[in-house]
Amino acid sequence: MAKVIICADDYAQSAEIDAAILTLIERGILTATSCMTLSPRWPASARQLSPQLRTKADLGLHLDFTQFSQTIRAPHPVLVVRSLLGLLSTQKVMANIKQQLDAFEDALHMPPDYIDGHLHVHQLPIIREALLTILQHRYSHLAPAERPWLRISSPPVGSGLKARMIHWLGAQTFKQLAAAAGFRVSPVLLGVYDFQGDAAAYQAHWLMWARQLKQLLPASDHSLPPVLMCHPARPTRVIDPHDPIAIARMIEWQVMQSADFSAWLAMADVQPVKGLMKGAH
Repeated sequence: MAKVIICADDYAQSAEIDAAILTLIERGILTATSCMTLSPRWPASARQLSPQLRTKADLGLHLDFTQFSQTIRAPHPVLVVRSLLGLLSTQKVMANIKQQLDAFEDALHMPPDYIDGHLHVHQLPIIREALLTILQHRYSHLAPAERPWLRISSPPVGSGLKARMIHWLGAQTFKQLAAAAGFRVSPVLLGVYDFQGDAAAYQAHWLMWARQLKQLLPASDHSLPPVLMCHPARPTRVIDPHDPIAIARMIEWQVMQSADFSAWLAMADVQPVKGLMKGAH
């Protein structure tokens, strides 16, 4: 079977997102979730991550510079331009990263199993170098297999323009720097789409991702499998006007929570797994 880490982003952003993610972890669909530790909801959301649930999914830090951050925050296009032009304050970037790591560890009493970025900001210039510097200092006492693994936002070739743009914004450089610093990295990121369409359209995306997954080289015993990201949320009567993918989240939940979806994963020979960390598959 083709192994894949199925990762839900944005845990702690809202009650509806949390509820969807927790349910899908319990059902064995999701095997990782990325936490927004600067969200006002984080303390309450963290309390729902029980020891039993932690055996079923990797818990990661969803590094945020665009939504809840106070130390340094900017709209994503502005952040990208400022990072590419070298206009971000390294001191403020490092303070923001440390604040988020502290919040994760204070709540869960463990380092993150992995780290990625909200809108893939973790692999932008200045941010990626600051992140690796902090991680090396913070987790140098851990064996390489116990350090947080890093999600590389590098979709397969042929995944569309949006996917290529995500890759071009630092994926290859971040991958090389992370490996040189002694951190394990995921090889490929699946799950990129335009957040448009209905449930049938989202199911069609999954068919494509399954085909792409089968075309990838299988992970060795010591490497991480590919990651497939998603953004499910339980339906709500009131749509958050500040969440541009609120409708897409509910459609993803509609597809992924169905019994048919679980059966389809098995028939497609797709096996959701955790990262190859302590206590993982």
